[in-house]
Amino acid sequence: MKKDNHTFNKEIISLRTNIDYIDSQILSLLAQRQVQVEKVVKLKKKHYIPVYHPAREEDLISKLRLQAGKANLDPDFMEDLYRVILRQSRIKQTGQMEHKGVRPDAGILIIGGAGQMGRFFASLFHKSGYEVRILTEEDWDKAKKLCKDIDLCLICVPIEKTEDVIEQIASFLEPETILADLTSIKAGPLEKMLESHPGPVTGLHPLFGPTTGSLDKQIIIVTPGRDSDHCQWLVEQLTLWGAVIVRSKAKKHDEIMGIVQALRHFATFSFGQFLYEKHARIESTLEFSSPIYRLELGMVGRLFAQDASLYSEIIFATKKRRRLLKDYIASLNNHLEMLETNDKHLFIEKFDHIARWFGPFSEQAMRESTFLIDKLIERF
Repeated sequence: MKKDNHTFNKEIISLRTNIDYIDSQILSLLAQRQVQVEKVVKLKKKHYIPVYHPAREEDLISKLRLQAGKANLDPDFMEDLYRVILRQSRIKQTGQMEHKGVRPDAGILIIGGAGQMGRFFASLFHKSGYEVRILTEEDWDKAKKLCKDIDLCLICVPIEKTEDVIEQIASFLEPETILADLTSIKAGPLEKMLESHPGPVTGLHPLFGPTTGSLDKQIIIVTPGRDSDHCQWLVEQLTLWGAVIVRSKAKKHDEIMGIVQALRHFATFSFGQFLYEKHARIESTLEFSSPIYRLELGMVGRLFAQDASLYSEIIFATKKRRRLLKDYIASLNNHLEMLETNDKHLFIEKFDHIARWFGPFSEQAMRESTFLIDKLIERF
């Protein structure tokens, strides 16, 4: 036995030395890759080209998966590895793009710039060389002075205050100034901006929170209002920072957000409330939890770790949203009879009908959720 251990210890030294050498080569190649990335950044900055190039990335991933299979490597592993490398590359590029302004001579006024989202965008504009001014609730006596010679007035206040602020600031704006808002409701604010300001108008809705560290692949909805050509530099600046721009009419945006935001948040709130009412012991459920339950519970906990007033504004924003949520509750009540009668056949019938309605998305959802679950298992 001792002899075998001695032989093993002797033979493994050379193998580990080889692995260490290969690891150093990998690091060296990554460093060389980063040098090329820096050159790409300079070229993109020079020509105002966005960081994110989805077609290029997906084409690269497809080629690498094919090469991995030929090299007897797991294609999924290779894809995971390169998505990490590509994301790191994008974040680094985006960080440097933050110092590139499409119109660095422009003046920006952010109303609500002391809030989290306001501070986030103020920082981005400032890093890119713009003159940034902030107007808070205490500064309205300075509004006329703050609005002088600005190119963009960006409203970043709570939903219920947005339209009043639009009306209040409009009289101080010059005709060429872009008036834009960051509200998660678009129809009302956009109509109020068009009514109050004769100049260029656009609506924006960032689909992320202010705690994000980068705009890399973050979606921003743009709802055109008036004089879109005059607003184009703003869209280009957001794109240069790494954002993915999705254009939408305000009405369509609000309908979709009713499901994407209001319904989702309300359903999550309801789940958390039910756990509370049942006095569920969170720690105990986690001891017995599957990865899926942990993932779902994580989203519930995430909701209750944030500002209640923010979510109340999103959920109760319009009568149409509240009507949608009442329909949701009525839909849940429709299942009571099925439970009372223990009708498993009806459940299966409904399940299969809905599965057919989801169609190919179910397969995509299975792949994406499996990826998230696997990452969660790795982490915890």
